[in-house]
Amino acid sequence: MNVKLVSIGTYLPRKKVTNEELERKLKLEKGYIEKRTGIQERYYADNENIIDLAQNAVEDLRKKLKSNDYANGLNDVELIVAATTSSKFLMPGISNEVQKMLKIKRAISFDVLAGCSGFINAMDIALMYMNAGKIKKALVIGVDKLSEYTDREDVGTSIILSDGAGAVLLEAQNQKQTVFPQIKKYYCNIASEVDAKNILVCRQGNQIKMNGKEVYKYAVTNTVKNINELLKMANTEIGQIKYIVPHQSNMKIMKSIASRLKVNFDKFIVNIDKVGNTFCASIPIAMAEMFAKHDLQEGDKVILLGYGGGLNTGSIMLQF
Repeated sequence: MNVKLVSIGTYLPRKKVTNEELERKLKLEKGYIEKRTGIQERYYADNENIIDLAQNAVEDLRKKLKSNDYANGLNDVELIVAATTSSKFLMPGISNEVQKMLKIKRAISFDVLAGCSGFINAMDIALMYMNAGKIKKALVIGVDKLSEYTDREDVGTSIILSDGAGAVLLEAQNQKQTVFPQIKKYYCNIASEVDAKNILVCRQGNQIKMNGKEVYKYAVTNTVKNINELLKMANTEIGQIKYIVPHQSNMKIMKSIASRLKVNFDKFIVNIDKVGNTFCASIPIAMAEMFAKHDLQEGDKVILLGYGGGLNTGSIMLQF
């Protein structure tokens, strides 16, 4: 690979919803939600649509580029891929609206629908385009407004789901030295299987339905298998991985994945406690925290892990 990860923009809506509010409304005992999910608070976009969320994440990215004196900005982006599960806009897509916002006359822009793991698919597509030499700059967005598809009376979903967006800028790197992380190697493992039991579904115009026990079983089994296959592809041991950035589904699920992989949970970048489960936005939002808090060195390896509706499972290993 000859690509650098330039920066990441994120956005969470203004309305914060605490466990206390939901426990009171749903008549749950105090501490029930955090004990069951690890979540303390989540965000609802009451006065913003999903395009607003995506555009706000891109605007945050643009501000970060300016603060880093990154002169090129976003005006010459050639590919925009937006991953989502909750858009009401069939056309123009979220990616097209971001293109309009950036005033880019010509680009490849499309949306990806692949459940909670959609950001992995979107990232993979962008990296393949760049690795093939077809484009030099790509914008990858993960965004979901799940509050519109949440049954507020359903304990199984209303205590988990949240709204948010993240945007990652990738650029072909021709210089050896850069202030931004350069991706030197890249491996990907994406697989889908039929959701025969309808354990995680959302039909057009309806609300999200989830079978929590079956989702847990699928998540802790398929993800570990997927990561082990990825490690084999990359001829890498799990102990050589510095961080794992998982889809922020549920704290118990993430801890079970770590246990089955036989790694310390400290390797996992986790923010579900203060963000909630934002589906396609969860990985880029967590990635932003990883880069803000942790100093990645040359040679470090990071795994991005997505899993969810489809059933879709995908992992990407990046070596910097």
